[in-house]
Amino acid sequence: MKDLAWLSRSELLIGKQNIEKLQNSHVLIVGLGGVGSFAAEFICRAGVGEMTIVDGDVVDPTNRNRQLPALFTTHGVPKAQWMGERLLAINPELKLHVIQDFLTPEKCEVLLQNHFDYVMDCIDSITPKLTLLSVAARTNQRIVSSMGAGGKTDPTKIRVADLYDTMVCKLAFYIRKRLKKLSVGAGIKAVFSTEEMDKNSLILTDGSNFKHSAYGTISYLPATFGGVAASVVIRDLIGIKIATEKRPKNLRKSRIAKPGK
Repeated sequence: MKDLAWLSRSELLIGKQNIEKLQNSHVLIVGLGGVGSFAAEFICRAGVGEMTIVDGDVVDPTNRNRQLPALFTTHGVPKAQWMGERLLAINPELKLHVIQDFLTPEKCEVLLQNHFDYVMDCIDSITPKLTLLSVAARTNQRIVSSMGAGGKTDPTKIRVADLYDTMVCKLAFYIRKRLKKLSVGAGIKAVFSTEEMDKNSLILTDGSNFKHSAYGTISYLPATFGGVAASVVIRDLIGIKIATEKRPKNLRKSRIAKPGK
């Protein structure tokens, strides 16, 4: 018999039946950086009973301004390992699967042969992000995807929309364009910001792990993205309606419909 007393405050808000729904849910989180590390913690603290977390990176000193695993004492430690230990410290009864690896197309295909109650895309590199979203969509998984959190400072501009209704965000524009070519249509919820990026904060990187550039970040913005993404998952799992943004008519272009629609 599981001890769920630690979820008593959550039960007051959402009820025992919904706590049970979360206990019986399995959430996949790919990417444990500034967005994904906080998202994973929020998912765990909400009482989700089974989680799979994926990340092949280690903590770098430059991560300390925004990532949960990044401490002065954890430089060089694998993020997935550290997060796994933290999640089990929060809920020792959590059924946890830790994949300490980068998600290649081949590994993504194998991973998503499993059905998850929700897939969380918290990847900040284009190619792996496109791979995860396209395979998850093809395998009919429910998905929430985090768009660009870099170069921004205003958390009140964060919104939720279908990916094809996102606006302003350059990363969302690029992902929409590429996914459309892959015949991936509507149905992916996206967390994005309507704030314009500070282009002066851009730096070029060495191209490792499919990442050739990065924007400056501030402590709270990626964490807020993670919190909003986690809220989408939790609310969807327990049936709370999520208000989503719609692109203004003058910005709308043709969208690929879901199969059968």
